[in-house]
This record gives sequence, structure tokens and C-alpha cells, in this order.
Amino acid sequence: MAHGPRLSGVARRVALIEKHLLGGLSLKYGRVPSLALIRTSRLYAEMRYAAAYGALIATGSRSLPPKFPGLEEAGYLTNETLFDLTELPPSLLVIGGGPVGCQVAQAFCRFGCRTLITHDEPLFLPKEERDAALPLAEALARDGVEIHLNTKAVNVHVEGGKKIVETLNDGNVARIEVDEILTGIGRMPALAGLDLEAAGVAYDPDDGIVVDDSRRTTNRRIFAAGDVCPEHKFTDTAKASALIDVRNALCFGRELLSALAIPWCTYTDPEIAHAGLYVRQARARGMAVKTFTVPMHDVDRAVTDGEESGFVKVHVREGTDEIIGATVVERHAGEMINELSLAMVAGIGFGAIARVIHAYPTQAEGIKMAAMAYVRTPASRWMAWLRRLWFVR
Repeated sequence: MAHGPRLSGVARRVALIEKHLLGGLSLKYGRVPSLALIRTSRLYAEMRYAAAYGALIATGSRSLPPKFPGLEEAGYLTNETLFDLTELPPSLLVIGGGPVGCQVAQAFCRFGCRTLITHDEPLFLPKEERDAALPLAEALARDGVEIHLNTKAVNVHVEGGKKIVETLNDGNVARIEVDEILTGIGRMPALAGLDLEAAGVAYDPDDGIVVDDSRRTTNRRIFAAGDVCPEHKFTDTAKASALIDVRNALCFGRELLSALAIPWCTYTDPEIAHAGLYVRQARARGMAVKTFTVPMHDVDRAVTDGEESGFVKVHVREGTDEIIGATVVERHAGEMINELSLAMVAGIGFGAIARVIHAYPTQAEGIKMAAMAYVRTPASRWMAWLRRLWFVR
């Protein structure tokens, strides 16, 4: 049975005949199931001695639907049920302008679904910087998404098989008729049934389990990771925090989540990716910041690709070349942010990136162009002069 795929590579047609289950002895009755059983038994054995090492709370989060009259009766979709759809609805209302809401609204609109999105704030992606959110709003409008900002859904009922949603904007009530409703306003930590009080673990019902920078809870033997914690509810953050938990809980490590420059990306078109600190966060910590921005219409590859609406923006600690944060708005921003994340974690200065040869023409050249702008600043030239002075002594 295992030779079937190999034969298909050298023969025109291959037929597999099996009287019972595909896969043979090893897959169904031998090594694979036995190893799964062994691995599970090993886990149970480790759990038996967990008290000596500590525990990992990683129950994740659940969808947080808005609460207004008629929603439960009318029915709605969440990111957990959206992918159960087998047909494209003729029309869809997305409630909430966060990453999930914006991603789904754009995708469904491009499929041909009449798509509307309501958001109770003046801009989408409220946690992102204003100049990053504006290109997204323009892209959604260009794709045909009907945008209702500063608008709140307040009521819904069903008429003739359609869902009639009443919205409120600056005191004005409007009616929106759609076939489906998607709620995308956020997620709640999954805490039900954990009996955290008995374990002495402090938590907030809305934000999640209280942890310090090493991911330790108020019970020193228990650590938490992922969406059950307050900040950064992203898959890559969950993986990173889980690794930190394991090292700190079982290997007596002292790793801190704040030492990592964790990137995240909203996968709209253009994508919006960020890593490190925003300017407002840096200033709150007393850091002076210098920002270098390159619009994508200055990057040759972006021009040839017709993807000129975004930018690369890098924040450095003033007086140094230490990169403390970056935002990229561009179709491939999720790929480009990784270079800047690596630089932050590895302590690579912005001046060093200016010396890296980037393949031409690529959109990542925008990062080098921003680094070259840093090199041309007076502070950078002063540092270069000091280095030259030191080496010619």
C-alpha cells in the first residue's frame, strides 16, 4: 500500500485495492496507533507528577457576540461557524471592524456577496495607527464593501426570511436587510469550569488570567499561555508564550514575553503588519522616538505591481539605531515584517539593514530605503564620524 504514491509517479494509472481500510498494518494496527497510545500514556504519567513542576493553562478564547435584542432569535455567524457555510449568501452584514471583520468583509465582497460592515468607531482596526487604518478603509470601499462607521447595530428581527437590522448613527436610525449576520467584535477568554479561585489564580472575566511577564499566574506553580491571557490574542503569540511557559515552568527559566518582538498581521488587501512598539507606547515608557517612513509609491516593484497605496514605517530610539517598532501596509506586509522582527530580536541596528543588499526589484526594498533614510540623518552621520575617529587612532 505504501508503494502506491511512488508507482503513480512513473505509471500513467494506478489503482489501489484494499478489502478493508486503506493504510495497511502499520498505519491502522501497528506502529502509528501504538505510538499514539504510548504518547497519550506518557502524557498521563507526566500529569501525575505535574505538581512537582507546575501546570499550563491554555484553554484559549471563544467568540464574543454583541448583545442587542433579536440577535439570538434571528441567528448569526461567528468565525467559528462561518466556515460551515456551503453556499455564498446573497448578502452579509459584518458587525465589528477589527481584523476578522475586515478580512471577512473584503473576501466575501470579492466573491460577489453584497457585503456591509458596521463599526462603532470612526476608523477600522482601532488598535492600529491612523495612517495604517486609512488605506484599509479605502481598499474596502474600492472593492465595493458598504461601510458604516460610527454606527452601532441596536436591533434585529426577521421578515420574509430576511434579517432586518436597525442601526444607530449620530441619533439617526436606519434599516439594513441582509441574509446573514457575522459578528466580529472580539473574543472572550475561555475560563468556564476551571475553578481558578480554588487554585488561587487571579483573573478578569473579560480580559483573562492575570500573568506577569514570565507568564506566571498569581499561583507560582501555574503558568498561562495564549488567548486565555489578556494581551496579543494571535496564534504566533500563543505559540511563543507556550514555549516560554514550558521553559520557565519546567526548566527553571526566566524568559520574558516582552523581550520578543512579536509580529501580527491583518490579512486584508493590503495587509497591515506590525511588530514591536507603537509610538504612543514608546512615549508612555519615556522613550524619544524617531520615525522613518517610505511610501510604497517610491518602491519600483510596488509601482510595477500596481500596489502603491501602502508604506513602510520604522521607529527607532532617538539617538541610536535601535529598532523599537515597525508597521508595514502592503499586499505582502506579513512577509516583509519578519525582516524587521528579526532585527529587533537579534539586536541588529537600523544602520546595519542599510548595508544589506536586497534583491531588486522587490517590495522589501522599501525597508532598505527607510534604513538609508536613517543613515542620512545627522545623528547617524555623527555616530559614523565617531566610529571612524576611533578606528584611525
